[in-house]
Amino acid sequence: MSGNKVSKQKSCQHCKNRSASAPHDTSTIHYEKFWLYRHCSSVQQGDRQAQKAGQLFSGLLAMNVVFLGSAFVSSMIFNHVAITLADVWILLSILKVLCLCWIIYYLLGTSRQPHAVLYRDSHAGPMWIRGSVLLFGTFSILLNTFHIGYSAVLIQCKSRVEIVFPSIEILFICTQAFFLWHHSKDCIQVQHNFTRCGLMLTIATNLLLWLLAVTNDTIHMEIESQLREVEQRFAGKAPSHIPVCNETVSCTCPNTTICKVFQKGYILLYPFNTEFCLVCCSVLYVMWKNVGRRISHHHVPHIKHKFKLQGVVFGPLLGAIAVIIGICVFMMYQIQATSSVPDRQVFVMFYSYYVVLLPLMSVGAVVGTIIHALEKKELDTLKNPTRSLDVILLMGAALGQIGMSYFSIVALVATDPRELLNSLILSYSVLLILQTITQNIFIIDGLHRQPLGHTHSSKEEEIKEEQIHEACDQRRLSMLELGQEIRRASLSYIHSYSHLSWKRRALREISFFLVLCNIILWVIPTFGAHPVFENGLEKSFYGYSTWFAIVNFGLPLGVFYRMHSVGGLLEVYVTA
Repeated sequence: MSGNKVSKQKSCQHCKNRSASAPHDTSTIHYEKFWLYRHCSSVQQGDRQAQKAGQLFSGLLAMNVVFLGSAFVSSMIFNHVAITLADVWILLSILKVLCLCWIIYYLLGTSRQPHAVLYRDSHAGPMWIRGSVLLFGTFSILLNTFHIGYSAVLIQCKSRVEIVFPSIEILFICTQAFFLWHHSKDCIQVQHNFTRCGLMLTIATNLLLWLLAVTNDTIHMEIESQLREVEQRFAGKAPSHIPVCNETVSCTCPNTTICKVFQKGYILLYPFNTEFCLVCCSVLYVMWKNVGRRISHHHVPHIKHKFKLQGVVFGPLLGAIAVIIGICVFMMYQIQATSSVPDRQVFVMFYSYYVVLLPLMSVGAVVGTIIHALEKKELDTLKNPTRSLDVILLMGAALGQIGMSYFSIVALVATDPRELLNSLILSYSVLLILQTITQNIFIIDGLHRQPLGHTHSSKEEEIKEEQIHEACDQRRLSMLELGQEIRRASLSYIHSYSHLSWKRRALREISFFLVLCNIILWVIPTFGAHPVFENGLEKSFYGYSTWFAIVNFGLPLGVFYRMHSVGGLLEVYVTA
């Protein structure tokens, strides 16, 4: 009895010591037990299983919301009598209000709790992507402002929902942009499951907004193309207006300056809304992966790389030439292609520009990949959700361009590939596939390489310090001899870098050239140049509706791919 009593006292004393020391260990944070997991399992599980259960439940929530919204959008397209655009707007407005409530609760409640944000992911939310959120968010706010103005001018034939919906959209964009700018790096350590569900609900809402924007943009293009075909058939003048909504003919823009400004501004800024939704989805997904993540101190980088233009000449020069020529080609194409009868030569000029530019980009990417192999830098194998997402987005977004290119190749080979325009489009399609693949390999390889500051500099500094310590240990050396030893070690340090300087310069030149090229290849389709639909070759082969669906899938992904490639190439440039 006395032995048991002593052992119980010791165990109690041990528990008291543990409880007394527990509050001091703020780095040890346990996941709250997930309700679904707690009630369905009789075996005590660890944090890993609770994390997976929370991710599973939040993922199921987002999947159901996306399926519900997709069903509404699809019903609006195929049966616009039963489900109207206003019904879809009401559903999306409800989702946006729920997202706004959660974001406000996160800003005022969750993030301000004790030990809520002990870690911040340095790789998440880089400056370029947060800048993209602000840029595209600003243009999206202007877009909704034009939408409100356009609906107010036509209030006699427009629904009140067309004013309420963009108003809620403006509030949603502002709140979400503020949230992502200040909290994109958070690794939240409290209220894991509620935070995951809120992030997934916001991702699902952005995906549905992107889906609606893509389908509405498709309707605009379809109306324009049908009007152009009617004009060519009857050889009449183009009407002074192009409707931007699927309304009756009586609900058209009157001949007033303010209505034309609202209409043109709405059409011009429309693509930025799709880009904003996709960028927000990518940032929110990284935040979702970082919920409950604990980052060890040795994973935090000590070197912050900054964007500098030192040592690059040919890349910016060649890239600037490509951008200037691309802008000229784009302007000439817009002037000719928007006429009642587009000139065939404008398509020849447009595709010739691509046929010249794409091989140069492919060669640059191949040379950059070879240089990466020659450097033999260590691979960064640490867990990095941001880099994993970058790779997934690059590979996924590239499917849009590659898919459209293969459809074009089949159509052109089956018709008449020897004709000049057909041969140019065929060459363009093949070169686009090669350029996309080589650029993806170059970017992904560069993202997985250790920066030079983390490998070579540390080794050289160790050699340098050892030489200095050896010199200091020899007490017979005078101060002059010590200075000579330091100078000799510094010269060997600089000499080791001189062997890599040409490789670093080459990587910077190639990366900067590809950045500028991807920018102009993003600008051209974003602002309305869609020759894949307007040349009429693939459309006549596959049929209007089939080719329209293919373009509708591939074109937005291609635009997003170019924008995301710019971010990846800037990362490769900075860490070269």
